[in-house]
Amino acid sequence: MVSVNLHIKKSFWGNGFFFFVEMVSKYSFFSYSERGGDHMDKIRYGIMSTAQIVPRFVAGLRESAQAEVRGIASRRLENAQKMAKELAIPVAYGSYEELCKDETIDIIYIPTYNQGHYSAAKLALSQGKPVLLEKPFTLNAAEAEELFAIAQEQGVFLMEAQKSVFLPITQKVKATIQEGRLGEILWVQSVTAYPNVDHIPWFYSREAGGGALHGSGSYPLQYLQYVLGKEIQVVTGTATYQQGATDSQCNLALKFAEGTLGNIFINVGLKIPSEMTICGTKGQIVIPNFWKTDCAYYTDAQGNTVKWSEQFTSEFTYEINHVNQCLQDKKLTSPVMTKELTIATVKIVESFYQEWFDNE
Repeated sequence: MVSVNLHIKKSFWGNGFFFFVEMVSKYSFFSYSERGGDHMDKIRYGIMSTAQIVPRFVAGLRESAQAEVRGIASRRLENAQKMAKELAIPVAYGSYEELCKDETIDIIYIPTYNQGHYSAAKLALSQGKPVLLEKPFTLNAAEAEELFAIAQEQGVFLMEAQKSVFLPITQKVKATIQEGRLGEILWVQSVTAYPNVDHIPWFYSREAGGGALHGSGSYPLQYLQYVLGKEIQVVTGTATYQQGATDSQCNLALKFAEGTLGNIFINVGLKIPSEMTICGTKGQIVIPNFWKTDCAYYTDAQGNTVKWSEQFTSEFTYEINHVNQCLQDKKLTSPVMTKELTIATVKIVESFYQEWFDNE
């Protein structure tokens, strides 16, 4: 096993962070769904991949009043046909190019394996298709910046798929912090653990974009910046990995603006609870499985704990509703999952992988 330390004392943001903080406070994620929908055709989604996440995403689409799934593509037609039959998707394509050329498709959702994100998104954007691209967005910042530039040039929407920030519980957590009910936020902690990743054949491949940080790092990095409304100013990190393979666990220590400290731990071998903890001078919030949760536990200054519960059928629907609203409003980027937030996160992750592995 090898353990490496990295200390970064620089901002990954540029000037975009404060625009992000201002916009999330003004923008209503659920305004369209709360109106019950406009009198217009549903937004037709195409899916570029038959990845394991697809059935769950399709279930989320079908819970949205403004969206429908139109087609699914794979590099092997039989794979696309099989999943299309299983999920009752009308059209199957034997290539990504066919999907991108279909004029009946309004937006393409891309959940390919990590290394394939850049090329798949570039193909779709270059064909003039809006794109919802799964996390991690890309494996390096240059690719991320190029994709946003292509989207701008083509005049089409592009967003990183980050369902966690759109969940009802997340909105409650953010509102509680903004209202001052936790007091001054001094400490945050995120633990994400997966006992088994054997079903992901490329997980330990560096070239494929595998690894614990690539797989799950964007969730806590983006979630914490979103709910706190603060930039990460300093981040240090260590990782454990076998020679020639990527990281099986990693630990990041964070310092946010205004002095909040934090810790992110990700592991792919332990059977331990995955949860987010946010601690302030007046109380704390514990959020189990924060990236898909329907509940959280709030403890006030007197030690009284209340369970918050927001039941839903699919954790993807809120993100999908937001994307639909952006398309209807003819936005090119999300005012919530902003270009700046995505690129800043990609830079953090890229910096760690460069330090951990470039000199091996």
